[in-house]
Amino acid sequence: MASPIRVAVTGAAGQIGYALIFRLASGAVFGPDQPVIIHMVEIPPVLPALDGVEMELDDCAFPTLAGVVKADSDHLEDGFANCNFVLCVGSVPRKKGMERGDLIKVNGPIFTSTGKAIEAAAASDVRVLVVGNPCNTNCLIAMHNAPKVPRDRWYAMTRLDQNRAMSQLAQKSGRPVAEVSNMNIWGNHSATQFPDYLHATIGGTPAADVIGDDNWLQNDFIETVQKRGAAVIKARGASSAASAANAALANVKSLVTETPAGESFSAAVCSDGSYGVDEGLISSFPLTSDGNSCSIVQGIEHGEFAQQKIDATIAELLSERDTVKDLLPG
Repeated sequence: MASPIRVAVTGAAGQIGYALIFRLASGAVFGPDQPVIIHMVEIPPVLPALDGVEMELDDCAFPTLAGVVKADSDHLEDGFANCNFVLCVGSVPRKKGMERGDLIKVNGPIFTSTGKAIEAAAASDVRVLVVGNPCNTNCLIAMHNAPKVPRDRWYAMTRLDQNRAMSQLAQKSGRPVAEVSNMNIWGNHSATQFPDYLHATIGGTPAADVIGDDNWLQNDFIETVQKRGAAVIKARGASSAASAANAALANVKSLVTETPAGESFSAAVCSDGSYGVDEGLISSFPLTSDGNSCSIVQGIEHGEFAQQKIDATIAELLSERDTVKDLLPG
């Protein structure tokens, strides 16, 4: 059997962490022949809950689960030791009356220490997925505080936005969601993101042609995807958990699996200047993977409408970068 993959999950006892840990342990992401050691990281007051999670993992008797490590956030290097993947789920949630800039400033120091610990302790091939919001800028902070970790190892999650957009297109068209392809997200995981329906297909046909309602696509569709997180909070009284966990796992699986020819997926990565996005920003793009590394899909052409939307979300990312510039060494 293969050597175990070590996967760290911060905020492991939270709703998202709880929803994803068991699927990680089950072999659903890395396959039935790949053993996994899960590193569960939590803030000190929540550590006792990890004992219960570990008990449940034991009780599942997953053949692929090769071990469990528990660590507190005051000792992140212990939690990240030799890990091949770090899923940064834990962050301070946005509270009533908080502006986005306030949230960025509160989470900034957390991701400063996270980046330093990843560089100090994780495996040389570590890949990092930031889920905790504001994920693009949290990822940017962590990346800058781990300068020895190559920049192509850092990802922020926009897969949930992609999934939401795919579902909306499927429902509107009356077609199965499995027929929706290349529904990619550009920019920030925020209310400025651009869900690019113009290059999406449904059953191999351009989504706009299948739906035939430009007004809905340009307005209701985009707004629904951009504000879906807030709608979930309003409906259930808590932020997305199961769907966020599902998206995180799908993101990891896309990273370790070769992307089928002609298809792509969404994640925020460190920009290399493609499409005029400032080099070094953590921005969402259409990506492909060879199973080991990812590439930004090139050659996509944007009309005036799409370019305006992309410019707006990149402007927000630049503003967020300015907000945390004191946390970006180098």
